[in-house]
Amino acid sequence: MNEEILARIADALDRLAPPPPPPADLEAHPAYVWRGHGLAPARVFDPLPIEILRGVDAQREALVANLTRLSEGHAAQDVLLWGARGTGKSALVKSAVAAVQARGGRLALVEAVTTELSTLPELFNLLGTTDRPFAIFLDDLGFDGVGDARALRSLLQGGAEARPNNARLLVTSNRRHLVTRDIAEQASAINPRDSADDGLALADRFGLSLGFHVVDQDTYVDIVRGYAEAHGLSFDPVDAIGWATRRGSRSGRVAWQYVVDLAGRSGRNL
Repeated sequence: MNEEILARIADALDRLAPPPPPPADLEAHPAYVWRGHGLAPARVFDPLPIEILRGVDAQREALVANLTRLSEGHAAQDVLLWGARGTGKSALVKSAVAAVQARGGRLALVEAVTTELSTLPELFNLLGTTDRPFAIFLDDLGFDGVGDARALRSLLQGGAEARPNNARLLVTSNRRHLVTRDIAEQASAINPRDSADDGLALADRFGLSLGFHVVDQDTYVDIVRGYAEAHGLSFDPVDAIGWATRRGSRSGRVAWQYVVDLAGRSGRNL
């Protein structure tokens, strides 16, 4: 077999299984994405200014304070942000990281896909090669069984491959305890209380737990007002309330969707 044929075979194999991309510079970017096969810079990291997020003042203060300590190399907590859907958990995570960066912090965000949790030790090993602080973001995390949660529990604390000191997890979930409460499984257990406690053990590993709840009408209108003012839009509160009523929900997400609709009706882009 001549060299030309070998070269063609090698080229074909490269196209079928291209070499992994070179590792991203851990000091160069404000945010990264981990999909289980390498760390890549986020194409766009442009979160909402944190001051326009309304109705989450206590959560904002606690999260920014914790991330500031992480950014400065001080002791900081892993954080669980739990509660009703659309209440601003994910938006607050990104905005809080950006707020710390705006103050000169070296902190970077790493968004890790929740379907690749088994690769987190590899990510931890990579981040542990630098002293730059990282907030590892796991969005909308939930488990259908206790067994699936145990691996993450050991990574948070006490396991041989726990996350390095310069990295902390920021996890959002619609479930306060992350694990679905299977009543049938608990009832069939030898000790149902032990089964329930095992399911709660993961949530207990987070040193900071922030709850997000369905907003009342006044808070919803205030959230709309914050978004509208930030984009130079005027609005009628009655119209905003009607939008939420038709959607059957009041939340930060619904408020933003209303503002998008308002901008479209006004011939504007956001």
